[in-house]
Amino acid sequence: MTDSARKVSGTGRRRWVKGAAFGLALLVAAAAGTGWAVYAKLSANITPDEAAARELARYERERPTALVRGAQNILLIGSDTRAGDGNSAYGRDLGSERSDTTILLHLAADRRSATAVSLPRDLMVDIPGCRQQDGSRSLPVFAMFNHAFQVGGSACTIRTVEKLTDIRIDHHVVVDFSGFKEMVDAVDGVQVCLKEPVDDKAAKLKLPAGKVVLDGEQALGYVRARKSLGDGSDTERMERQQRFLGALVDKVQSNDVLLNPVKLYPVLDAATSSLTADPELASLRGLYQLVRGLRGIPTERVQFLTVPRESYVYDANRDQLVEPEAERLFARLRTDQPVAVARTTPQDASGADGKSDPSPAPTFRGNTAAEHSCE
Repeated sequence: MTDSARKVSGTGRRRWVKGAAFGLALLVAAAAGTGWAVYAKLSANITPDEAAARELARYERERPTALVRGAQNILLIGSDTRAGDGNSAYGRDLGSERSDTTILLHLAADRRSATAVSLPRDLMVDIPGCRQQDGSRSLPVFAMFNHAFQVGGSACTIRTVEKLTDIRIDHHVVVDFSGFKEMVDAVDGVQVCLKEPVDDKAAKLKLPAGKVVLDGEQALGYVRARKSLGDGSDTERMERQQRFLGALVDKVQSNDVLLNPVKLYPVLDAATSSLTADPELASLRGLYQLVRGLRGIPTERVQFLTVPRESYVYDANRDQLVEPEAERLFARLRTDQPVAVARTTPQDASGADGKSDPSPAPTFRGNTAAEHSCE
């Protein structure tokens, strides 16, 4: 995989995290204004991940301890399930879900910064023995990161991330991307910016370059396509998914949707129906309590990066962590200390010699929400 294929654009993620904070807050307020019955119905749409809560409770003694009061670490998991009407057109049904996109979102205790760290699905990691759907236990294995979700769902993914990073995961949200089809249609389509024409037979997409409005069916193919769209890498697909999420949030935030009850309710219904969250977050109120802290974070303090990684020594199509850079990043997040991002990381900031950082905020390759691209 080339360096260019590994670059992760911050545009989609900065629009998603920053925009979602405002968008969700507005949507919750709007839902509350429609009456308690509607609010309760929409809140009930969100699936509480009770099974994960029980499984994590079994392993409480081995889980990391939260070191900084008030800091929050939320694991955002995008599921690539192909279940549902029409979804099999975008890929073979593997019989179980895998994590398509996983982001570790760290919110500083003072809520003055947010750091989103992408964990590649093909990163080679130690996956613990996990409870499977049939009640049996899998054996510990060294495998691709997304195998954890396939074997043991969100609880197994959380335990894998905690073992990898030694960071306590406070909350998690699983998003079913098939739910976006209904959301996109509910807002009459979403506009994306394509730098090149798209001719993807597998995803049944043929789109011109430039600004294009996608309907729900096109949008689902757009975010799931891989082999024949872009450079074919998982990194490029992740960038595309995040750009689409940002564009969707922008559309939902528009007055045409927020001030139009006829459009707003279907959007809220589709959005909440596609979420599974830990019991504490599994309500509109719980989500609102989480995202409201994001609203005051300056765009230049909302940062996006991928975990430092390189090609796996035994398979160039897989990834492995780059050390000591990865551990330096995890240590900063564990202790709620600042990190800095830049499009090009200075060589003297990489800490390749393993010594302490000369700067209180080591620099990693990434982007901030203040940076823009294709507009």
